Amino acid sequence: MTQCNEKQLEFHGLGRRQIVGRFDGGAISSDGGGLLLGEVEARTGIIARLAEQFVDHRDPELIEHSVRELIGQRVYGLALGYADLNDHDRLRLDPLLAVLVGKRDPSGEERARARDRGKALASSSTLNPLELTPWNADAESRYKKIVAKPGAIDRLMVDCFLDAHATAPTAIWLDLDATDAPLHGNQEGRFFHGYDDHYCCLPLYIFSGEHLLCARRREADMDAAAGSVEEVDRIVTQIRARWPGVEIILRGDSGFCREDLMAWCEANGVHFLFGLAKNGRLTKRIGDALIEAERQYHLTGRASRVFEDFTDRTRTRWGRARRVVGKAEDLYKGPNPRFVVTSLPAERADARTLYEELYCARGDMENRIKEQQLDLFADRTSTHTLRANQLRLYLSSFAYILLCALRTSGLQDTELQQAQCGTIRSKLLKIGARVRVTVRKVWIAFSESYPFADLFRTVLANLQGAPRRAGAP
Repeated sequence: MTQCNEKQLEFHGLGRRQIVGRFDGGAISSDGGGLLLGEVEARTGIIARLAEQFVDHRDPELIEHSVRELIGQRVYGLALGYADLNDHDRLRLDPLLAVLVGKRDPSGEERARARDRGKALASSSTLNPLELTPWNADAESRYKKIVAKPGAIDRLMVDCFLDAHATAPTAIWLDLDATDAPLHGNQEGRFFHGYDDHYCCLPLYIFSGEHLLCARRREADMDAAAGSVEEVDRIVTQIRARWPGVEIILRGDSGFCREDLMAWCEANGVHFLFGLAKNGRLTKRIGDALIEAERQYHLTGRASRVFEDFTDRTRTRWGRARRVVGKAEDLYKGPNPRFVVTSLPAERADARTLYEELYCARGDMENRIKEQQLDLFADRTSTHTLRANQLRLYLSSFAYILLCALRTSGLQDTELQQAQCGTIRSKLLKIGARVRVTVRKVWIAFSESYPFADLFRTVLANLQGAPRRAGAP
C-alpha cells in the first residue's frame, strides 16, 4: 500500500505531473517589502517618536519588549494588513517583522523562557496594555502600566506634517470632515446616528492634502462640527509657531458651516470655505439663474451651471454678512441648487472658480478617509472604552502617516506616486522572502518571480537618497 505522509499536501495535477506541497520551506515571510517601511522609519523616526509619547511604568528588569518595539510591532502590522490584535499570536513567529521592529535576536532563540523561544515578538496579551491601560495607571497598577499621552500624540501628528516639508509653503488648506465608525456592541459612548442608520461613533478628521493632522474619536450624539474650533485652534497655533507667514484656509462641507467656527477664523486671520445648506430663501435668491440654467439644459441636452455671487446673512445665527456663492445647476433629473460661504474675496477667486476648483477639491479628503478605514482599519472599534478605541485610531493613523511618508519620499516619479495605501501594500510590501539569520548578517532572499523588482529597486534608491531627520534612529 502507498504510505501516506501527513505533512504532504496534494493538489490537482498538471498533466501527468503530481503537485505536492509541504510546509518545509524554512523561515519565509509574506511581507518582504516591509523593509521599505523600515527605511522610511530610519529616516523619519515616526514610530520611535510615537513611542516616546507613552510612559512605561513596568519594572525594567522584567521587560523583554520595550514600548518602542511594541508600538513598532502594532503599527507595522497595521501597515502590512493585519487588522486585529490576535493576528500577532502568529506574527510573533515572523523573523522579518522582528527585523523591522528592531529585535537584536530576530529568530527569538535567546528568549528567557523556553516556551517563548522561536517567537521573537510579543503576543496579543503583551500588546494588550497599549490600548487598555487607563490614563491614571502608575507603577502600583497590577497589570496594565503603559500610559499614552494623547495631547503629545496629537502634537506629534502635526509635527510629522511640518517635518514632511523642506520649506514652508505659502498657503495650506485644512480639510475637515466627519465620518461614521460602526459599533457592534455596548461600547462606551454608543449612540444611534439617524443619518448613518446604525450605532456608531463619529470621528473628526483634519487633513492637509494627503497629510493627516487630526483623528479624534467622538460620540455620535453630537453635531458634525463639535470640537472643531478647539482642534483647529491648537493645530493652527502649532503650524504658525513653525511657519509664521503661511496662509491657512479651512474647507469643509455644510456640517462645518457654524457661526463659532467662522467667527474664530475671522478673529484669527484664517480664511474659510464651507458648504452652505440650501433652503427656500437661498433658492429663491438664485431663481433667475435657475431659469437660465434650465434654458441652457434644454438647448444643449447637457448639464448646465450658472453661478450667482452675493452677500447674505441669516436672520438669527450669523453675527455678520458673508460672501455666498450659489450654483444654479440643471440636470436630467431637474434643478440642483448648491451653495457655499467663504471669507475669500471675489478678486481672489470668481464664483465658478471658487466652487468648481476650490470647494470641490475637498472631495479628495474623502479618499484619504477611505484609505484610513478600508486599508488601515481605522473603523475597528471593538474595545469597550472610548479611550481604548481612540488608541486604536491613533495606531491606525500613524500606520497611515508611515505609508504616506513612503509615498512622498519613495514613490515620487514612479507609477505608484498617487497609489492608495492598499495598492502600495499589495504591489510593494507583500513580497515572499526567505529570511536566514547568521552571526553577522540577516539574509533576505526575495522571490525571483516578483514582477515589480525594478520598481522596488527604484523606491529603495529614492528612500536611501532622501534626507534623514535629525535624531532619527
